[in-house]
Amino acid sequence: MGSEERPAKVSIGFGGGQVLAVRLTPSRLSELRSALERGAWFDLEAEDGAVALDTRQIVYVRTESDEHRVGFGL
Repeated sequence: MGSEERPAKVSIGFGGGQVLAVRLTPSRLSELRSALERGAWFDLEAEDGAVALDTRQIVYVRTESDEHRVGFGL
């Protein structure tokens, strides 16, 4: 798997305060963002099973960088 398809940590937040933490490849993240723009249902394949998301209920999508830091420096 090339670095361009390395899964990133993604947190999907919902209106009620729930957060779904998953790892998505850049292509799957792009598909999720497209579904968000359309307000469509999105089938997410997670490691422990499949999840159908109603993207109209999603209030944020946070992608964490894989930048590793050592110590307290910025």
